[in-house]
Amino acid sequence: MAEVSDKREKFVRLAEGRTQSALDAIRKLGNLSNSRAYEYHDTDVKKIIKALREATNDVERKFGSSSNDASDKFKL
Repeated sequence: MAEVSDKREKFVRLAEGRTQSALDAIRKLGNLSNSRAYEYHDTDVKKIIKALREATNDVERKFGSSSNDASDKFKL
């Protein structure tokens, strides 16, 4: 039983840290909406949002079934 508890503790520790990092990164993306500091097009915003949605869908899929090792890099 100790092994299961250790696995759970490791999952919780890593999940909390990684989720917090992801949330922080998303907030930083939101900072890019400052049009006084940055210039962007609607197509750029749509690409960013699409990439984020696809990434969250992939996470949902991975937790629901076997994982697929597709590691795509985002690029505008």
